[in-house]
Amino acid sequence: MPCHPESMNEDTCEGGWHGEQEKTNVTDTRDYNSYNHPPLVAYNTVYYCVMQANSHPGLAIESWAPRLYSPAVADFTKKVVSSCKGISYSRAKALIFAVAKLAAFAESRGLALTTEVVLQTSVINRYLSSDPKNFNPATLRTIATNLRSVRLNLTQESPPDSIRFERERAKAPYTVNEIDAFLTLAQHQPTVSRRHRANALISLGVGAGLSGADLRYVRGSDISHVSGGLVVHVGGSHPRVVPVLRKFHELLDFAADYAGEAYIVGGVDRARKNITSGLVASLAGGIDLPPLDLRRMRSTWLIFVAEVIGLQAFMAAAGVNCSQRLGDIVSFLPPVGEEDSVRLLSGRRC
Repeated sequence: MPCHPESMNEDTCEGGWHGEQEKTNVTDTRDYNSYNHPPLVAYNTVYYCVMQANSHPGLAIESWAPRLYSPAVADFTKKVVSSCKGISYSRAKALIFAVAKLAAFAESRGLALTTEVVLQTSVINRYLSSDPKNFNPATLRTIATNLRSVRLNLTQESPPDSIRFERERAKAPYTVNEIDAFLTLAQHQPTVSRRHRANALISLGVGAGLSGADLRYVRGSDISHVSGGLVVHVGGSHPRVVPVLRKFHELLDFAADYAGEAYIVGGVDRARKNITSGLVASLAGGIDLPPLDLRRMRSTWLIFVAEVIGLQAFMAAAGVNCSQRLGDIVSFLPPVGEEDSVRLLSGRRC
């Protein structure tokens, strides 16, 4: 699909920019390096976004120019990842992240930056044990898996099991009565602005499963009517379109109209911090109502949708008990159309 650079960003295009010549009288002479993407091939000009899966892994390795690591760590990381066989562009980026962290740790401990030393299981485990506060358990598990993969790729020897990290558990969902109580509190906020922002927070958290990081980017104009339903266009690191549960359509629609081009939960800066703290505090309902928690709101949406699509019945029948296997299965499925997605995920009860 043709894409003009003005409509693209790092969240919508993860691969390189490539030009395809077309008859046109328009010549764009801007410096495309400002987009922080691999070099452009510029013509007169229609630009196409090529996804990372179709890019060469060497592009990720050669274009990596770290500022936080020493030249020795950078050289070692590039050498190690370049030696890994059968990896994709996105896989190369993931391995670079993991190997660079490990190499920086080894350098700080005075260890020689060689594969024989750095990729020892004892060194990997020491690093993972020393850095638990900087990453959540899920990220540490991913780093550990990637480092084991690098070791196996280079030595053909499977290392012993790494440290086991505690798995982050899903939060308990809110009950229907609790959600209704929060909505009642939102309706009784002292100002019109706060009422709309509180309604948007609950509607997007419980009705669309958005996290705090997702809410940071949502403007009123990102809410739209599509295929008989209401959807939110999410930006950030995980751009996507999410159908909203029907129960929250009216409230969210009003909140979106009120916000317009402004951020729907408040604020004026995209890099703002604690974007929901004030709203959450204003919706505190006393001892008879639990605190409003974004993770519990997302969990409420996840569990509702899982029930609607029959996830439990499927997993029980298939004998699947691991979400990673679900990801593997989904990778073989064709994309779901917009109309089908809205019909399936809008729900008819909450």
